[in-house]
Formats: sequence, structure tokens, C-alpha cells
Amino acid sequence: MNVVCETDRLYVRQFNTQDTEFIVRLLNNESFIRNITDKKVRTDADALRYLNNGPLSSYQTYGYGLSLVLLKESKTPIGMCGLLKRDELDYPDLGYALLPEFCGKGYAIEASSSLIKTEMDTYSINTILAVTFLNNLRSNRLLNKIGFKLKGQIELYQAQNNLYEYSRKNC
Repeated sequence: MNVVCETDRLYVRQFNTQDTEFIVRLLNNESFIRNITDKKVRTDADALRYLNNGPLSSYQTYGYGLSLVLLKESKTPIGMCGLLKRDELDYPDLGYALLPEFCGKGYAIEASSSLIKTEMDTYSINTILAVTFLNNLRSNRLLNKIGFKLKGQIELYQAQNNLYEYSRKNC
């Protein structure tokens, strides 16, 4: 298990090609499609393509990427969290998503906070961005709680979004 970081309750580890079943489940969840986008990942083959072209490619190129979030005690996968490097943004941005049954329990805050600290230190990153839909109230609250500052709005992928920034000087 290639662990990126851990907390009292969670492991955050890099994805591997055996995670296809979980990816299909997470990416087809109604809240993922509504709050992030429909990635059109419906089969294990689609999920394998997603993993190879997304997280696994990002690990190769940047060292970081989206990672699997698991409950420490049971090793149950509950979501993903990580940094992404998008061509449209000047800095890496934080991404996260949990299965609905694990929302509202502090797991996203826990995973994100630990991951930010670890990745900023490991890769000498001074600034991280986050982009979220204006009406995604949960994500907007979460970003404020973990120290992101609202910088304004940005149009990304034909949608208006809030743009947040986290930097070492904010801490």
C-alpha cells in the first residue's frame, strides 16, 4: 500500500489498477455527478482508463494526484482526495469526493488537511487552489474550515465556480 498520509481514522493511499470497482461506484454516485461532473465511467474498463489517464499518470508526471481514502480500521474505501494539476490553473488544486454514506463525519476535512500538509512539504508547494460550484455549499464550507481563502470566481469547463487559495502565508 503506497500511503500518501494517514490520520487517526484514515489512510490516504495512491490508487492502483485494482481500484476499478470502487471508481465505478464513486464516479457514478449522483452527488459526484451533480457536484463535480459526469466522467462517463460506467465499466471496469472505463475505470481502468480513468485511473491510467488520471491519477496514475499524474503520479508519474508530478509525483502527486488523486488518491484513495480508506477507513483505517476496516480498510473500507470511502472516497478520494488529492492534488490535481490542471492546465487552466497556475497551481495544483485540491480535489475530493466521498460516498454519501461517509459525508458529514469529518472525513473530508481530515483527509484534506493531512494531505495538504504532506504534499506541500513533500513537493515544496507554497500555494494550492480549489475550485467548486457556487451552489456546492458543503464544499465551500469545508474549504473555509481548512484555511482556504475565497479569491473570487472563475469560469472553468463552461461553468461558473468559486476559486479558493491556500498558501503557506495563510497559515
